[in-house]
This record gives sequence, C-alpha cells and structure tokens, in this order.
Amino acid sequence: MKKVGIIRCQQTEDMCPGTSDFKVAAEGKGGFEHLGPVQIVGFVSCGGCPGKRAVSRAKLMVDRGAEAIVLASCISRGNPIGFACPHLDAIKAAVVRKIGPEIELIEYTH
Repeated sequence: MKKVGIIRCQQTEDMCPGTSDFKVAAEGKGGFEHLGPVQIVGFVSCGGCPGKRAVSRAKLMVDRGAEAIVLASCISRGNPIGFACPHLDAIKAAVVRKIGPEIELIEYTH
C-alpha cells in the first residue's frame, strides 16, 4: 500500500473535515484510482495564501514516509466553495522542485 501526504486549502478547512478525502483514499477511488487504496501519513493545510508552506510541508511528509503528495480537491477543484486556488500552478511547481520528480504529485482527491 502506497503512503501519501495530503495538502488541503487552509481557507476551506472550517467547512470541510476531509471526510471525502479519507474515504476515496481508503477505497482507491478518485485521484487515487491508479494507486488503489492508500495509507494517509499526513494531512496538512497549505498554510494560507499564497500557499508557500505547502512546499516545506510536502517535503516534511516525504521525509516521514510519503511516497506521493496529493493536493486536495479544495485546492485544485475548488471544493466545496467553487473557487480553485489561484496559486495552484505556483504551488505545484514549487512542490515538485522541492520533493523532486521521483515523488508523484497528484492534483486532486475526489
């Protein structure tokens, strides 16, 4: 079972407990379909706009065993508020630079 770390939007964490993220990860559905069921080893926020803390938090989760980093759907798809993160591309690029291309970056959860 692959180990993943999930980064969520800080602005939506008071509206979303992450229930759907945990469910699809356990079932191997949504963004995890190509991996099958996964073990979540970390569930953190981006740290707030513009998401700079996502970079160090992604690295920390990799250092602690995450084999892939996942940007929750609140960041990439705007769930549940209907507004995707305007900093998405910058966050993705910075995270990949920090963790390296050998660690997969998955762009959504559900």
